[in-house]
Amino acid sequence: MQKIRDFILGFKSFQDIYFCREGSPFQELRSGQAPSTLVVACCDSRTDPSLIMQCEPGDIFVVRNIANIVPPYEPDPGRHGVSAALEYAVLSLEVQDIIILGHSSCGGIRALLDGSARDGEFVGPWISILDSARNQVLKNFDPSDEKAATALEMAGVLTSMENLLTFPWLAERVTQGKLTIHGWYFDMACGQLFSYLPQTRSFEPLAPRCPPRKDMVDVT
Repeated sequence: MQKIRDFILGFKSFQDIYFCREGSPFQELRSGQAPSTLVVACCDSRTDPSLIMQCEPGDIFVVRNIANIVPPYEPDPGRHGVSAALEYAVLSLEVQDIIILGHSSCGGIRALLDGSARDGEFVGPWISILDSARNQVLKNFDPSDEKAATALEMAGVLTSMENLLTFPWLAERVTQGKLTIHGWYFDMACGQLFSYLPQTRSFEPLAPRCPPRKDMVDVT
């Protein structure tokens, strides 16, 4: 219950900052939103994209799911939450950037590596979207190797970037230069944010301040 009380106190502080003071951003946001960027992030409680990037309300449109996955384009009668969010962000909000935000110590990725995800009723089928990436990683690493988890976390980001381009209306906007896709990786061990560079086929620091992890691997 203490945490719930803390949350209520936090909301009161939020009210004071964003609603009660003059010039509050919600004076404009009440009438609608116009975020420039869609972020696909993990549900992990440690990886809130608004906190990591220090965003203000209205800056980013966020989709969070287990292992920050974008599924491939599948226009069938199924209930496609991530695909619906993509459609709204791209076609209605007309975002200019999409960031796939992966991270270290991802529980979903670990479950995919060690096979424990198969026991889940919903998690297993969901992260099986990354089965091909898992198979590629295991050609070079033992599943118990810490580097295997890092490699698959990064490979998962790349798979989601590729899956984005299977949506025809999204790929069209990329081709027209109206939309840019970014692959980012947040390393909690050292507080670094990495970006995938196609030129080097590796993740490079976006804002280097702390020393990089010695076990960091490149994705090739």
